[in-house]
Amino acid sequence: MKITEHIKNANGKTLFSIEVIPPTKGTGIEDLYKNIDPLMEFKPPFIDVTTSREEYVYIEKGNGLVERKITRMRPGTLGICASIQHKYDVDTVPHVLCGGFTKEETEYLLVDCLYLGIDNIMALRGDAMKGQNHYVPTEGGHEYAIHLVEHINDIGRGKYLTDEKRCDHENKFCIGVAGYPEKHIEAPSMKYDLQRLKEKVEAGADYVVTQMFFDNKKYFEFVKEARKIGIDVPIIPGIKPIATKGHLSMLPKTFKIDLPEELISEIAKAKDNAAIKQIGVEWAINQCRELLEFGVPVLHFYSMGKSDNIRKVASEIF
Repeated sequence: MKITEHIKNANGKTLFSIEVIPPTKGTGIEDLYKNIDPLMEFKPPFIDVTTSREEYVYIEKGNGLVERKITRMRPGTLGICASIQHKYDVDTVPHVLCGGFTKEETEYLLVDCLYLGIDNIMALRGDAMKGQNHYVPTEGGHEYAIHLVEHINDIGRGKYLTDEKRCDHENKFCIGVAGYPEKHIEAPSMKYDLQRLKEKVEAGADYVVTQMFFDNKKYFEFVKEARKIGIDVPIIPGIKPIATKGHLSMLPKTFKIDLPEELISEIAKAKDNAAIKQIGVEWAINQCRELLEFGVPVLHFYSMGKSDNIRKVASEIF
């Protein structure tokens, strides 16, 4: 079932969803199941599965020689999606990137999604490769997420890169895209960023999931400005409970977000990570309660391989 259908069928009730990370290459899937199992009591109608682009690894060859090779440390997004659908009987949303994939590779992946009965796709540009100062489009790939959205819609209509094969029926994907309440790091202004988001919606995106944020005012303002320029699709807030003191520096650096001074002060006074985790849980609970009052369609939690703090938050909310 499509995400937009889940939202419609909820009749105004806020849904619970999570985003998980595939295991690293050579690691079994059981740890991922252990992360998901405690959260199934909250009946997520869908689970997002992230993907990652290629990266360089350096292999020692002896005699002081080093070989540089390209690899993917977390392959298997579609396999993970299929496994989750089979085990839990929930819809999955694979993340599909521009960066690191040619148009042909993207087309093959989307056809596999059709075979697996996957109705939903999260379309993302992706980040620069490690070691690159800025994002460089993959040769033969899509440059921006809007082009990926257009391609996904073409596949759903049976339109391929060549005319060798066409579907005998339409099977439109439900497409999600990213939104940034604090502006994408590369955007020169929030107004500019929102206009790019509107273009993705006009190209066929069906809903938006935001980057994590810790100040609800930024989400509320983001939604207000988005609606003002005609973005009328569901805008799903992304939530991440802080769990360690290291998050004070890691999250702003990695995701280009600000943390409220009140939250920073509380974490700075905490004696250990157990206390910090509790502060993060309580902050997220208050965030979610306010978002529920606002009437958000879904509360989407970034698990990043851990579920105990999310379970504590969800137990108070759902």
